[in-house]
Amino acid sequence: MAFSEEFALLLRARYPLIYVSTLEEERLEGAIAKISQDQGKRGVYTWDFVDGYQGNPTDAGFAQRNPLQALELVERLSPNVAAVIVLRDFHRFLDDISVARKLRNLGRLLKSQPKTIVMVSHQVEVPDDLKELITILEFPLPSIVEIEAELTRLLAGLGKPMDQSTMDGLVQSCQGLSIERIRRIIARAIATHGELRSSDLSLVLEEKRQTIRQTQILDFYPTQETMEDIGGLDNLKAWLLRRGAAFSERARQYGLPHPRGLLLVGVQGTGKSLTAKAIANHWHLPLLRLDVGRLFAGLVGESESRTRQMIQLAEALAPCILWIDEIDKAFAGFEGRGDSGTTSRVFGTFITWMAEKQSPVFVVATANNIQALPPELLRRGRFDEIFFVGLPNQEERKAIFSVHLQRLRPQTIKDYDLSRLAYESPDFSGAEIEQMIVEAMHIAFSQNRDFTTDDVLEAASQMIPLARTAQEQIQQLQQWAEAGRARLASRQAQLSDSF
Repeated sequence: MAFSEEFALLLRARYPLIYVSTLEEERLEGAIAKISQDQGKRGVYTWDFVDGYQGNPTDAGFAQRNPLQALELVERLSPNVAAVIVLRDFHRFLDDISVARKLRNLGRLLKSQPKTIVMVSHQVEVPDDLKELITILEFPLPSIVEIEAELTRLLAGLGKPMDQSTMDGLVQSCQGLSIERIRRIIARAIATHGELRSSDLSLVLEEKRQTIRQTQILDFYPTQETMEDIGGLDNLKAWLLRRGAAFSERARQYGLPHPRGLLLVGVQGTGKSLTAKAIANHWHLPLLRLDVGRLFAGLVGESESRTRQMIQLAEALAPCILWIDEIDKAFAGFEGRGDSGTTSRVFGTFITWMAEKQSPVFVVATANNIQALPPELLRRGRFDEIFFVGLPNQEERKAIFSVHLQRLRPQTIKDYDLSRLAYESPDFSGAEIEQMIVEAMHIAFSQNRDFTTDDVLEAASQMIPLARTAQEQIQQLQQWAEAGRARLASRQAQLSDSF
């Protein structure tokens, strides 16, 4: 249900106290004013701590710096007068015993009157004694329709119409931004060259990065990696290529649902994170990286608020890729943590969203220790598929050497014996192969010459791969995969040549 419909329904049902969480105070108050006008021309009274009540000449300045007096205005209004009382930043006063008691008293009174108190805040903070009385609503970021209407209004003043294809691209790019930020982008473009051009989409991208950076929850991750940068993993790449057009309108008309996500489980350094970046690049979608640790905050209720904020932002930027690296470290053993159930509630909110989301947010999660993941996360419906990414076999190692040497020495790659390198490097992961080449370059650079196949092999002889130092854990992971609990990312999957 859209916010306007739900808010109007609560007004008609005479809900006494509504709490709306948003950073867009101005846009919310405009929406409340419109809904109130449509609902029998209800009067709207707006209060903040500094200026008191505003907009109504009779009550202008009333209750300045006095939140308890602000609530008394409700009783001063005639019982039959339909009204909406908007209280800005009122969450800061809810711990005051007199304010809380007054709200509970008004809750009883307003059940029989056409009045509703709306508290507006950037975050949800409701004391336990008021939870039964307050209804919480979230005000979503602007929809495509709202963004296009705002852009049309802003561009109308320039007298330079924009063609529809450019407008559609700009509207899609602006998804996930507040109306205020969109206005700043337009103002910056006009101040630069007097008009809005298709090249100004870079300004939108930069504003998105700034928005995401300020949340300190998500990172807007640039991607340059391609599918060709991934050596091996043929089954996984084929699966991804089949879903390349799954976010298109043609797929919707065909009846295909949006792809939900992918869980990549396997040994460290085998290309799981690289795959996430390559997916975003290949599908031409923005990549958002979630550090789950940032969801957890010290204040009670703030972790859950951050989780909802993350979900709202990801859905507003959809279609997009949400990359969650090492998800096993975030939710491992959460049932036994002494955090008053915060981790459990965050996890519950997250997996419920994953199961029920309708937005085109494709979740790519990576994990090294599958045993640490809660069973609920692995249930069908959270992810489209779970892939096991093991250590590369000999053919895949040859492909990985080729990828790195083609990037570093494209002119002389034929001088390297790729087959020998692949044969002589059992148990090495893709990341370890890359480090092996780097070490070979150091050896040759110190002798003022180019590195050779022998330098790479010498570097390999000095390295101890993870497959040997953590052999028991990796064998357990291989046994889990071989039991048929995940699809193999490689056609000839092999955890280690020496096992």
